[in-house]
Amino acid sequence: MKKLHVRKAAVLGAGVMGAQIAAHLANAGVPVVLFDLAAREGDRNGIVRKALDGLKKLEPAPLSSKDKLKYIDAANYDEHLPLLAECDLVIEAIAERMDWKNDLYAKIAPFLSSTAIVASNTSGLSMNALAQGLPAAVRPRFCGIHFFNPPRYMRLVEIIATEGTDAATLDALETWLTSRLGKGVIRALDTPNFVANRIGVFSILAVMHHTRAFGLGFDVVDALTGPKIGRPKSATYRTADVVGLDTLAHVIRTMRDTLPNDPWHAHFQSPDYLFALIEQGALGQKTRGGIFKKIGKDICVLDPASGDYRPSAGELSAEVAAILKERNLATRFAALRAANDPQAQFLWAIFRDVFHYAAVQLEHIADNARDLDFAMRWGFGWAQGPFETWQAAGWADIAQAIAADIAAGKAMSAKPLPPWALEAGRTGVHAPAGSYSARRNAYAPRSALPVYQRQLFPECVLGEGSATPEQSGETLYQNDGVRLWTLPAVDAGIGIISIKSKMHAIGAEVIEGVRAAVARAEAGLSGLVIWHEAPFAVGANLAQVADVCATGDFAKVDRFVAEFQNATMAIKYAQVPVVAAVQGMGLGGGCEFAMHAARRVLALESYMGLVEAGVGLIPAGGGCKEFALQAAAWAAPTATPNEVLAFIQPTFMNIATAKVSKSAHEAIGYGFARATDTILFNADELLHVAIKEARALADAGYAPQPRARGIPVAGRAGIAALEMTLVNMRDGGFISAYDYRVARAAAVALCGGEIEGGSLVDEAWLLRIEREQFVALLKNPETQARIKHMLDTGKPLRN
Repeated sequence: MKKLHVRKAAVLGAGVMGAQIAAHLANAGVPVVLFDLAAREGDRNGIVRKALDGLKKLEPAPLSSKDKLKYIDAANYDEHLPLLAECDLVIEAIAERMDWKNDLYAKIAPFLSSTAIVASNTSGLSMNALAQGLPAAVRPRFCGIHFFNPPRYMRLVEIIATEGTDAATLDALETWLTSRLGKGVIRALDTPNFVANRIGVFSILAVMHHTRAFGLGFDVVDALTGPKIGRPKSATYRTADVVGLDTLAHVIRTMRDTLPNDPWHAHFQSPDYLFALIEQGALGQKTRGGIFKKIGKDICVLDPASGDYRPSAGELSAEVAAILKERNLATRFAALRAANDPQAQFLWAIFRDVFHYAAVQLEHIADNARDLDFAMRWGFGWAQGPFETWQAAGWADIAQAIAADIAAGKAMSAKPLPPWALEAGRTGVHAPAGSYSARRNAYAPRSALPVYQRQLFPECVLGEGSATPEQSGETLYQNDGVRLWTLPAVDAGIGIISIKSKMHAIGAEVIEGVRAAVARAEAGLSGLVIWHEAPFAVGANLAQVADVCATGDFAKVDRFVAEFQNATMAIKYAQVPVVAAVQGMGLGGGCEFAMHAARRVLALESYMGLVEAGVGLIPAGGGCKEFALQAAAWAAPTATPNEVLAFIQPTFMNIATAKVSKSAHEAIGYGFARATDTILFNADELLHVAIKEARALADAGYAPQPRARGIPVAGRAGIAALEMTLVNMRDGGFISAYDYRVARAAAVALCGGEIEGGSLVDEAWLLRIEREQFVALLKNPETQARIKHMLDTGKPLRN
């Protein structure tokens, strides 16, 4: 198979999307040339430099670490087009104007490499029409590559072929996007708005239509169309504000202009209140006001009848709240259809019309139902795609209900459901054999591209029937906390430890299970991987800690912490390599498990931190000890206490402020992982790569490092120096008196205790110091109050 190597890329257009696409390429270590127009005055690259400065300020951060900015070079079309000859991938991301894009293509064509892939990030223009603006020799290497905003975080990328795009080029690009950039790739057809925006924008239009029809407030609709039905927290109208009301109006206008024969065409228009807000310059989040607006301390919502804002409430009716608690979707949908409550009727209507639209348009916009459902999951953040929801709710009953509503004139279009949707005996569109393709009237299997073999447990659609990790492999040992298992078809010699507790919290049963699993691996396996689906682990089981505190048996707490330390040390000094496969949150004890592994394989979106300060504690599973070891290793062997302290200082602040990395790159920068660790952009590849890493270490004759001893510590002088920082923070009002107490305990643990600076200690000493500090803090009412508040509210208490 043809392999794509992107040694350098170019992004044309330094707007919001172009700059963020460049940022994500830089996250992946790809050098990028970011182009835009030459500035009329001053620095000719001023437009691009302003965009690059903006990347530093955006939230969520488009850069996985600020130093990634060094991979992006600023350029302009007047002076730097020859740089395109060095680029293997050129992504055009300028405004949605066919004439502007054609002018740019004519300008860049003479400078393109003869092998470069050229792609447009258009969100809906015809790719076949755009291809006509390029020389014939370039067209086989031209396609659409539609990223979703923000590009770092949104998984979906739609690839759109033209009639002349080379098939091998598409396969190579899909492979590269999947593994190198971590994307979920959908092959979309060359139709307006492609797949996700076609269905997603229609869904917004359906919500707007039925908001008016049922007389509901925008805040009520957002309460109905958010997490309660498996949609993002921003729901519908807040999402419109985030996207930008002008952008939404543009996309709707594109649908109206390019889809004149769509049976729902009459609904492709923005409501009057949207035009009024745009005229006023109230474009949503970017102008600090749109459908929602913060007035003083209150979040207010537009009342379209009066044109004024009122306080946002957004409460569900008691009847609908009860219906939405029903887990069985068939029962839930039957109750929505039968209810007289306007909110219930609204919910049935918006689902009905999206089901109807997706069924009619499937053959025109996507190869199969799986692609459409994944597009909505990955591009719009839906928990399930429309066909999955329909199938789970009982395909035949829902199909008959839709057909009845169409016949009664209740649906948004009189277009009948396609015959395949009403076939006798049909129970859905997803099955173990594949997902239904209306274009081929057949079930389409998953892609056979080799890159997907790296995904041992890929994301599945409902009804696909793929085995879950819990149902797979051979179990070697398990207790209530962990399961030790292998995948013989992959590597029977590498064990997998999967934590089974809620959010993978670390309690007594997990600690016991980890130690037993390591012992079994030493007796009969070549290596171990700690892996389960995200989160990696959210820290210690606080409920267990609180229960022991309530008894006042602090000797038992000391034993618990000692056992936890024994587990992390068992991981570190196992006679077989232990690889931690981290994704999502790796906090507190979870971070300590990962820190003690021989190697880490990290998903880019790994959020690691020693966050115990938030509940009035310090790391005591070896986290402080590991940082003391790092400081000693970084300093010279004959280091003075001050030299050791120089490495302790930043670590101390990270622990004292419960700092959490915002990416795997930051986790390495904070010392929670190592520069030699592996970072993957596609979390579905973690288990595959971690098993390979463990096998490679084992085959290379792995042996654990000798137990550390002769460790120089900063001692009393270091503690005193760190206290000076704390005094300034306390007196300046940045921390409370008890924050000071907790942070000082961390200083004691990091500096090796109240001993002479420069003293040489061993790991057992450091573990004892951090354990003593942990237990002493736990005896304080302030720490106990923090733990209770966290358990009750999920939020830290500042006391």
